[in-house]
Amino acid sequence: MPASLWKSLSRSVVVALSPCLLMAAPAAQEQADPYGGDPLQSLQWPDLKKEYVANAAMVFDVRVQVRAPAFAEDPMNVPVSVSVTGLPDVEEIVVLVDRNPIRKVLAYFPLAALPSVAFRFKLEQASPVRALARTRDGVWHVGGTLVDSSGGGCTVAGASRKDGSWDRTLGQVSARVFENATPVPGFALTGAARLRLRVMHPMDTGLANGIPAFYVNHVSVRDEHGVELLKLDTFEPVSENPAFSFDFAGRQTGALTVVGSDNNGNRIHSRVE
Repeated sequence: MPASLWKSLSRSVVVALSPCLLMAAPAAQEQADPYGGDPLQSLQWPDLKKEYVANAAMVFDVRVQVRAPAFAEDPMNVPVSVSVTGLPDVEEIVVLVDRNPIRKVLAYFPLAALPSVAFRFKLEQASPVRALARTRDGVWHVGGTLVDSSGGGCTVAGASRKDGSWDRTLGQVSARVFENATPVPGFALTGAARLRLRVMHPMDTGLANGIPAFYVNHVSVRDEHGVELLKLDTFEPVSENPAFSFDFAGRQTGALTVVGSDNNGNRIHSRVE
């Protein structure tokens, strides 16, 4: 074969293959990092990001502090606290558990409260537990921690289901405001307040044999003038008889009102003096 013809064919092959090589580059990059940049290296994170962040801006942020035990001794009652007080203008906090069969635990809207919340949840297996905090500019800030567990917290009935007591206390609320609470990290507070409240409810996930999903799905706290101070959308993984702690930058004077509902339409209403 003449040398000139060989060179021409060689150039043709390179030109033909080059687009294919360029198209393969993004796929190779995805294979190199199947975690989508997640510092907790969760294979579920790329799907979670697609579902809950979509096309919004997002950053992993150490200011989103998620605290939970390294090992959950009771997978039906795993304590967790989320604090995003180092970030300004937080409008929403979403808590997710990557490997739970029901991943979304709650969405918290601080409104007039501080962007911090503590509660207990059910854990089905060892998993990252993460919080996504959306600031006013639309950016999602993500933090989390790993919790190990023997598991099974989402697929068994709660204690009040087993002893049949749930219907005698359904919807009862107990709450108390603690004045001069310990200042929240990141805030120089004097006279801060903490609200602790509990709602009696079985919080059935629908995953235990023969028991349909039955859970509190909304809680709102209002001041004596009816102004909403905070609100929560809660889901099946929140623990039975859910208890929450919320922080405020100043003293809470006057009576508070707690209102809410469950997914069967039962109403929750209580006055906190």
